[in-house]
Amino acid sequence: MNNHLDTTITHSYVIRLATPIILANMAAPLLGLVDTAVIGHTGDASNLGAIALGSLVFNFVYWAFGFLRMGTTGFTAQAAGAGDYIEVRAAFGRALLLGSGIGLLLIIAQYPIIHGALWLLNGSENVEAQVKIYWDIRIWAAPATLASYAIMGSLIGLGKTRQLLWLQLLLNVINLLLDVLFVVGFDWGVRGIALGTLIAEWSCALVGLILVLKHLHQKNEKFWQWERLLNRIAIRNTLSTNADIMWRTLFLLTGFAFFANQGAGFGDTTLAANHILLQFISFSAFFLDGFAFALESLVGKAKGARNRAFFNKVIAISTQISAVTAVLLMLIILLGGATGIAAITSITNIQEEAKNFLPYAAIYVLVSFVAFQLDGIFIGATHSRAMRNASFYALIVFLASSALLIPLSNNHGLWIAFVIYVIARAVALGIYLPQLRRSIT
Repeated sequence: MNNHLDTTITHSYVIRLATPIILANMAAPLLGLVDTAVIGHTGDASNLGAIALGSLVFNFVYWAFGFLRMGTTGFTAQAAGAGDYIEVRAAFGRALLLGSGIGLLLIIAQYPIIHGALWLLNGSENVEAQVKIYWDIRIWAAPATLASYAIMGSLIGLGKTRQLLWLQLLLNVINLLLDVLFVVGFDWGVRGIALGTLIAEWSCALVGLILVLKHLHQKNEKFWQWERLLNRIAIRNTLSTNADIMWRTLFLLTGFAFFANQGAGFGDTTLAANHILLQFISFSAFFLDGFAFALESLVGKAKGARNRAFFNKVIAISTQISAVTAVLLMLIILLGGATGIAAITSITNIQEEAKNFLPYAAIYVLVSFVAFQLDGIFIGATHSRAMRNASFYALIVFLASSALLIPLSNNHGLWIAFVIYVIARAVALGIYLPQLRRSIT
């Protein structure tokens, strides 16, 4: 048992662990922003629309496989906590094989996927033609992108969060340089944007693979012991955990899609105002998710070491930091929200509408840190069934609350139900927490 763990954790340590993750989270959206900015200054409206729709399709497809990152973090941290680095390498290998395999399946199924997506999105003929060009090139990076999820999960599970930040920066720098070369220099338009992203994603995956191999390599020992890597029980646990996390993600996606769809029913102005406020919530999530990611690694190590004292300590410290951060973010939204809204849009009626509902976004951010922390705890412990069930119950609460409150007060009712939704997520997971704590003995 790794009892030394209970003396190594401090508030400053958690902050140092989380800070690179926060910066990496903030760097991730730059990939699409750089593509948009380059094509926005060199192409026409159809080019810009193609990048927007193409990126949307890829984000949706890849988000469905986010379990590759989360599941790998939990399994890696638990094995590291137990001092079993043979299993650490095996967990990485299983995730790498799964991610690469899914990526190959996406390439095989690329035509029905893109045609189905275009049928749903209903863009103009010119935009759709450009989206197909973008998709046909960038889809060949799917194995690299999903393998990168396994790489990120291993790095977070091992507590190597600085390397995660460097990988994100590398991805964005390569993408920026190639965008300028291919689009500005060679005038390849959407084709150049897609090719630049393809090369950047493969480069990031290969460098990340080298980093993980370097960290996990041990002299006089095979990197992978195939009997451990292909252990049927471990594979079954991996698939079961990842399936639960995928369902949890789909339930969350349904909840946010329902919120956006209901807002659209109140008119374009309300839809736009809600979208702006969701950007504030997304910005806050960069910070709260950073502490949750750090907690995943620490909780996994506590479970692997069977050290309940360390488990309790890391939860207490991380939650204290996350709570203070949530209060600060709420104050920033309340005090600076109007300025932020004006920076995003100059349309007066949208500005006024967004200001009317700004307090709800601030309250959402304040209470959401509990759900983020609990997500980190359960991902680190790989108690995925509880996450799946809690997300389903919270979604039911959200839909029921919306059915009751929207007829009474329209968008106010929708926002109140949305706040109830994130509280319900926390309560539903919190019910499972004592059982999880008892299991760490």
